[in-house]
Amino acid sequence: MRHSTFRQLEVFDAIMRLGSFRKAAEHLFLTQPTVSMQMKKLTEAVGLPLFEQVGKRISPTDVGRELHRTTREIFDDLARFEMRLADMKGLKRGRISLAVVTTAKYFAPRLLGMFCERYPEIEVSLKVSNRAQLLERLARNEDDLYILGQPPEEIEVESRAFLENPLVAVVASDHPLVGQGRVPLARFAEEPFLVRESGSGTRIATERLFARHGLKLRVRMELETSEAIKQAIMVRFGVSILSRHTIAMEEMTRQLVVLDVEDLPITRSWYVVHRKGKSLSLAAMAFRDYLLDHAGDGLKAGEKRRSAATFANTIAG
Repeated sequence: MRHSTFRQLEVFDAIMRLGSFRKAAEHLFLTQPTVSMQMKKLTEAVGLPLFEQVGKRISPTDVGRELHRTTREIFDDLARFEMRLADMKGLKRGRISLAVVTTAKYFAPRLLGMFCERYPEIEVSLKVSNRAQLLERLARNEDDLYILGQPPEEIEVESRAFLENPLVAVVASDHPLVGQGRVPLARFAEEPFLVRESGSGTRIATERLFARHGLKLRVRMELETSEAIKQAIMVRFGVSILSRHTIAMEEMTRQLVVLDVEDLPITRSWYVVHRKGKSLSLAAMAFRDYLLDHAGDGLKAGEKRRSAATFANTIAG
């Protein structure tokens, strides 16, 4: 094992986490022959098979599982060393790994940008994925912090609400219900609905609201992103309930309209989350505290700047 390299262990860890040589190669930006060669060398160093293949699927051997436990301990020790090193250097340097659900992509980059203006030497990585994928990353403790609309119940975490997340009724600007005053929820429920995938926090909140009032969603189409839902609403394909953060630009330009519906908006929050017991670096703690103290004010300032820019572009056009 003394002849093994850190790169070989990194490739091995990726195969174990992702379940295939091909996915590991894509994740690490390597070719499959390179991944296979690294595993051949690591297997020779160990002296016993690390994987066994049944058909097209691979699974780790007992030796492979034991090596993976050791590999994770090595990586965790290195991560802790990096955190201690960053803390010794203070907040002038450091690294933060942040993962957010897809809906949060509409505001998370702005918050990161404002934070990095304060601490320009801090390196930040941002991963955007749906809720199911994000929970997998959280279960594997792959990132420092996570942003999502509802903390998980099945994983032990520490979570703090840092920003309001109102879910509102969204329709096309020329929809017949626009301008009719307060619309009964039962009337809105008659419209064909565009919804996110099962497991989405927005969809769960919408289904709970309707169930509480004895109503049923008339699902016309299930779409994987809020962006796709917005485009479908614009062409009068249906209506939806979305986070107001996702429609700021379209609402400003009157491409979409927030309808005044009874029992809406659904009041929710955005949460910053990390695994319970996880030791956060000074940089990660600073970003978490920045969210708790300044997220709302920072986004309002950003909206004002964007509104001014949109108005200026309209006049110039």
